[in-house]
Amino acid sequence: MDSLTPQQRSKRMSRVRGKDTRPEMSIRKLVHGMGYRYRLHRKDLPGSPDLVFPSRSKVIFVHGCFWHRHPDPDCKLARMPKSKLEFWEPKLSKNRVRDVGNEEKLRNMGWECLVIWECEIRNTASLREKIVAFLQT
Repeated sequence: MDSLTPQQRSKRMSRVRGKDTRPEMSIRKLVHGMGYRYRLHRKDLPGSPDLVFPSRSKVIFVHGCFWHRHPDPDCKLARMPKSKLEFWEPKLSKNRVRDVGNEEKLRNMGWECLVIWECEIRNTASLREKIVAFLQT
């Protein structure tokens, strides 16, 4: 059972952003601080990646664990809502299918992809290593 009225839920959900989210901004700050330069949300690429490194042909997606269905069973942020499952299950499943398709299209175009999950942002040292390994290969 939802603890909010439909109007309250609608207002709250309307404030969810698709880009410039807190996790994305934190990754952008980290990557910029490491000395890498990038472009944002190139609409000519499938999925409009969050960070694009054109000279390296690499992109980074910053995915929210809930919205993009983080497959890690230990991720507490990817839990399914308890109400309106008939709405949420197909919606979130389509998001996941779309993401996988966009990554495949990018790879076919010669781009390498890295997905950073919202829950990974807490461990900065590990994240820094992951980004360096991705961008330097």
